[in-house]
Amino acid sequence: MPQITRRALMAAGAAGLAAPALGQGAFPTRTINVIVPFAAGGPTDTVTRLTAEAMGRDLGQTVVVENVGGAGGTLGAARVAQARPDGYTLLLHHIGMATAPTLYRRLPYDAVNGFETIGLVTEVPMTLVAKKDFPATSLAEAVAVIKREGDKLNYANAGIGAASHLCGLLLMKAVGTAMTTVPFRGTGPAIQELLSGRVDLMCDQTTNTTEQIRSGDIKAFNVTTAERVQSLPNLPTSKEGGLPEFEVSVWHGLYAPKGTPAEIQQRLSRALQTALRDEKLVARFADLGTAPVAQDRATPEAHRRFWQADIAKWKPIIQAAGQFAD
Repeated sequence: MPQITRRALMAAGAAGLAAPALGQGAFPTRTINVIVPFAAGGPTDTVTRLTAEAMGRDLGQTVVVENVGGAGGTLGAARVAQARPDGYTLLLHHIGMATAPTLYRRLPYDAVNGFETIGLVTEVPMTLVAKKDFPATSLAEAVAVIKREGDKLNYANAGIGAASHLCGLLLMKAVGTAMTTVPFRGTGPAIQELLSGRVDLMCDQTTNTTEQIRSGDIKAFNVTTAERVQSLPNLPTSKEGGLPEFEVSVWHGLYAPKGTPAEIQQRLSRALQTALRDEKLVARFADLGTAPVAQDRATPEAHRRFWQADIAKWKPIIQAAGQFAD
């Protein structure tokens, strides 16, 4: 057989073997849509846009962020739970994925088993902040004011089920005193009311409070994590301030609809892990007072274990407060 013919046949055979594998593994071939279940400009939206941009570079496709706010994040979650499980519609949600099964007694989707986990993204510290003229300069002094004034104080949050709401529940449990809860339609309006001095206190993520704390427009008493954050090095932890049980972080994770093929989950997880090593993303996260999770936590398995444990953690706290969203 002539050499040219043998080579041609070998090339044709290799192409024939490669074709099915390419067809099975060709993901993604078009734009991916990531749903943020909150309004644009909030902390979760910021985390999502930075992550989506970095993932898109690894995947070789555009990753578009779509805001589907409302009902404490459950509208956006429902959109993804009901989407086609092909990897092209994803959800990036925060700690609300762990509290929704208890906060909402009726949901149009399975809040526990309706999703595939892709990986954790970041754990954002919370900060306890107050209006500029609040009569305290430390966490211990703030706790004393809360105990003395009780429900005369207005505690703002971004709505039932929001991270600021959950943080407030934990604070009031730790202090043993209830304040008057004032829910708003999102983090933006709540922060504006705090800046104007019309509400007294709020607890929110560093991604949303760091700039106002640095500028002195609001007071800050502590971060709610075991260690101080680089962006606010002078702000003590809850434990340093004398309230060790007031510890919480707002973790974010990436999800796909239930039934998404395992190979697509793994491809998305690898892209997420690559994104979390991206220098631009790491720097921007640091500016916002957070950091990417360790690589071994940006996996479907680690994400699911952490999520299930947090559901168990928050269930008794929410039930004891008796504050449900429906």
